[in-house]
Amino acid sequence: MDELDFSEQIASLRSTFADIRSVIGVDRLIAEISDLSEQAGVPDLWDDTEKAQKVTSALSHRQAELAKVNSIQSRLDDLEIMVELANEEADVAAAAEARTELESIQKVLGELEVQTLLNGEWDSHPAVITIRAGAGGVDAADFAEMLQRMYLRWAEQHGYPATIMDTSYAEEAGIKSTTFEINAPFAFGTLGVEAGTHRLVRMSPFNSAGKRQTSFAAVEVIPLIEEAGAIEVPDNDIRVDVFRSSGPGGQSVNTTDSAVRITHLPTGIVVSMQNEKSQIQNRAAAMRVLQSRLLIMQREQEAAAKKELAGNITASWGDQMRSYVLAPYQMVKDLRTDFEVNNPSAVFDGDLDGFINAGIKWRKRDKD
Repeated sequence: MDELDFSEQIASLRSTFADIRSVIGVDRLIAEISDLSEQAGVPDLWDDTEKAQKVTSALSHRQAELAKVNSIQSRLDDLEIMVELANEEADVAAAAEARTELESIQKVLGELEVQTLLNGEWDSHPAVITIRAGAGGVDAADFAEMLQRMYLRWAEQHGYPATIMDTSYAEEAGIKSTTFEINAPFAFGTLGVEAGTHRLVRMSPFNSAGKRQTSFAAVEVIPLIEEAGAIEVPDNDIRVDVFRSSGPGGQSVNTTDSAVRITHLPTGIVVSMQNEKSQIQNRAAAMRVLQSRLLIMQREQEAAAKKELAGNITASWGDQMRSYVLAPYQMVKDLRTDFEVNNPSAVFDGDLDGFINAGIKWRKRDKD
């Protein structure tokens, strides 16, 4: 067996890891965990359920982040020992195991390195995702539901809590629109690159002639911003409608008019919520999302005005940012980054990390 020599690769990984630790701020992370642990240990914490959930969720995510960092340190140390033992004993199986572990560490470090690029103003916030069916009739409504499942599966695979806040079902199949929250640190920074127009090409299951159909869906991603309360929304600027929550086929979800739809009259923004049992809770949740959207809109208008003064107006997101092709061949391709895979089934089942990581790097280059 040829002697393994991973000394250069391991040295490079250790250097990259040191940079990542510095950016993440391990000492700060440990301090935050200590502070959150103290808050979680307060006897009356659960008297305020919403606050308790935020504290325990934040603690869990930071502990997981620190555990991942500590695990990489340990794995790098163990890898050097694995290589040494494989060489001493000329063990082919041990050498193969060391190669596999090296590739695995390289992948994990690559993912962590991408996370260090999430330094935008709201990147650390939870994300609220809205998907709307576009052109394409029934296929577009079905495609919107496929995208909803894709993002929910992605969240599930990463252990991120996801809550569907509102869904409007289409008459024949699929959904007209859906809004859901992914409550995890840096969810907005991570998923923000998913915003844009998605296109599906396939043999339509809703067409008796079996013709190829192109359909579209729009994905909007905004951060859920706690300080959005600073955006004042006068009562005379909104119209509030209440209605009975319902599911597919009009099946009643509850027997009271608890669902809430808020229309912001000056901008035409509409936010609906029917996740909570209480009308008061749904109204509060809808107002948080409305205020977040208004804050983002305000910042975007300010940024556009600055760009106009500078004589440089460019669209950040174009149409058809990603294509999902199921016929006549199998491919999913991001049109901004050129990242592509030939397994649409895996992508629709939540395998999005490759697209997201490529998108984050592209966004960083585009801003620089």
